[in-house]
Amino acid sequence: MHNPRPPSTRGVADEELGAIAYLVSRYPAVSHTFILREVMGLRALGMRVEVASINAPDRDRADMSPDEHEEASHTYGIKQHGLPGALLALLKMLLTRPLALARTVYGALGMGQGFKRLYALAYAVEAAMVVRWMERRQLKHLHVHFGNAAATVGMLVKTLSGAGLSITIHGPDEFDDVPGQLLRQKVHSADQVVCISQFARSQLMRLTPPTQWPKLQLCRLGVDLARFRPRLEERAPGPLRLLCIGRLTPAKGQVLLLQACAELRQRRLDFALTLVGDGPDMTRLKDSVKTLGLSSVVSFTGSLNQQQVSGELGRADAFVLPSLAEGIPVVLMEAMASGLPCVSCPVMGIPELLEHERSGLLAAPGDVAALTRQLQRLIEDAGLRQRLATEGRLRVERGFQLRKNIGALAEIFSTLPDVGVGVGVGVGASLKAGGAVCTQGAI
Repeated sequence: MHNPRPPSTRGVADEELGAIAYLVSRYPAVSHTFILREVMGLRALGMRVEVASINAPDRDRADMSPDEHEEASHTYGIKQHGLPGALLALLKMLLTRPLALARTVYGALGMGQGFKRLYALAYAVEAAMVVRWMERRQLKHLHVHFGNAAATVGMLVKTLSGAGLSITIHGPDEFDDVPGQLLRQKVHSADQVVCISQFARSQLMRLTPPTQWPKLQLCRLGVDLARFRPRLEERAPGPLRLLCIGRLTPAKGQVLLLQACAELRQRRLDFALTLVGDGPDMTRLKDSVKTLGLSSVVSFTGSLNQQQVSGELGRADAFVLPSLAEGIPVVLMEAMASGLPCVSCPVMGIPELLEHERSGLLAAPGDVAALTRQLQRLIEDAGLRQRLATEGRLRVERGFQLRKNIGALAEIFSTLPDVGVGVGVGVGASLKAGGAVCTQGAI
């Protein structure tokens, strides 16, 4: 049974500072720690934030950090409530809002063809469960991260209950299948759309009429600078320690990185590479390491929690993320905040974070020779590494601080009538002092 949050999080103050429901496809999740930080940051500002997760967490409790363990204990797990929870929710909707339920089911059936209609009906059932949960928790606004299936459920929640709806769009996945993701419909349905990059905002502008553009709010993600600090001691002698963190998928470009490493070995450069993450490309990448003769310089850690990732960042000398598609990766912010010189690619939102030759190095996406060249520069030039590391940290401090950008997000939420009253007063004052990024245009 769902374990409600402690009584200290409820009461009169909640009505004054606002309350909001979050719906996430999977929470907590190792690759979405930024959502957990966002939720905790909003609570620290005084908002009551309750979270529902469609799927169970991606790890056992024993493998979670203390913060993740705490969040898992208080998260409403939709699929974990199974058939009994679904039947109770449907019965409640049938008794209290039969016409709205009929409209929701009809709308869901129109979202797909053939067997996809079964998924759509499942989304309608999940929406009924979310509505029942929100009513029990006295929540009137729903926020969803990513324009995926969870956002589809969010649209149906709005149809069923009339609750407010906002969505954070990240990219690039949402833009890979715009019709299949119902992305235009989701933007139209939402009261506000939060874009983590100007690139994402521009893509939504391309897909929607100008009448929808005012709801497209640019509000960047960020990192806690207290958690990620540059290493104070000098680099230990030995190979330059390269680090790459990310899900092992073609979009992250790890195969290209291994090919670049093979070229670096042929040039007799001294380095070692650690790949952190798991995913469908694991077997292919390990086979490539053997084929390219890199077994002595490349290691895999598998999936790590946030504390372990921080440890890897603290041991590394440089960070590389050769992605072919990205939003603005939080892990790149974390590496820059940790004082690591970074190499990446100028795809999608990345140039909004990393400026070539100033706060990092950029190699043309998919170009192994260009990636090799930039990595060689880092390996051979200690002065370049230091300069890029210093400027990279400053760039994160200026535009990607978690506290400031969560304050900007709270300011967006404060404009939504279903969240509550009084949020904008205190938050707005802190934004004037902190300079958070929250705008309808580029910065």
